[in-house]
Amino acid sequence: MRISVTDRCNYKCVYCRTGNEGALFGELPFSDYFRIARLFVQRGIEKIRLTGGEPLLRKGLVDFVRQLSELRTLSGKPLDIAVTTNGHLLAELAEPLKQAGLSRVTVSMDAVDPVKFAAITRVKNGYENVVAGIRAAKRAGLEPVKVNCVLLRGFNEDQVGTFGKFARDEGVVLRFIEFMPLEEGRVWSPDVVVPLDEILERMAAFRPLREIGHGYSETARRYVFDDGVGEIGIIAPVSHPFCGHCSRVRLTSDGKIRTCLFSVFDHDLAGRMRAGDSDAELLDFIDLVIARKEARHHIGEADFVPASRTMVHIGG
Repeated sequence: MRISVTDRCNYKCVYCRTGNEGALFGELPFSDYFRIARLFVQRGIEKIRLTGGEPLLRKGLVDFVRQLSELRTLSGKPLDIAVTTNGHLLAELAEPLKQAGLSRVTVSMDAVDPVKFAAITRVKNGYENVVAGIRAAKRAGLEPVKVNCVLLRGFNEDQVGTFGKFARDEGVVLRFIEFMPLEEGRVWSPDVVVPLDEILERMAAFRPLREIGHGYSETARRYVFDDGVGEIGIIAPVSHPFCGHCSRVRLTSDGKIRTCLFSVFDHDLAGRMRAGDSDAELLDFIDLVIARKEARHHIGEADFVPASRTMVHIGG
């Protein structure tokens, strides 16, 4: 389960935002997110990822992680709690988050070059902060530290090999993600996507990869370098869809359930909470929603309808 705790972000990445819109949706109290998380855990959820917007902007996040760490799965184990962040504020928060019970961290980073990084994020001097955050997360033991890179033709497709070297030097797990039609402004086209096969070719110019497979519901196809060092994942929903194995559900910052990134509608769980529904009634609603989860997305098909919210307003 992915819970967006804020619609706000301190970056304006070109593949995500127009740069003109700010937060569009509100935030729930952490007590509401915790109640929702508790109910989903009762239905078998074992992993919770906190997202945004930029989740580290939300005051009280460390305490919320501490609360979540007290929950137990149906088998009695602690939850696997992760955060996806742009890393800008991570250097100071990595250790407190680890002490509160955070398991892992994923950092979004779209160039290993300060100039390109600033062009993509439209934030000056952000690159140094993100690298410092990645290193702080490793020191804190938030392993494996994953670095996500959205490849966008014309911006950073030439960074594939450079990222490979960065991953080996820094000891992080690298994830390349194909660009999906989830940005504000709706400018996506297939020509902008850097597909899986091209990523492999570009990485081979630095060092060849060999595939090591992936778990049943994992989104990434996993590779290691030819010498067995490191791990590279490629998330390819456009060129190699994996919808049939998807086991994810999302909660927006304002308390709407979304069963797919490309849902054309959402389900107002927070509204039912405000109306006074009991836990049993909320669980019945959750069951109904999940039973209607979409079978797949329709990217690139004639009948494709864009998602009713863009990525930043859903939660990554």
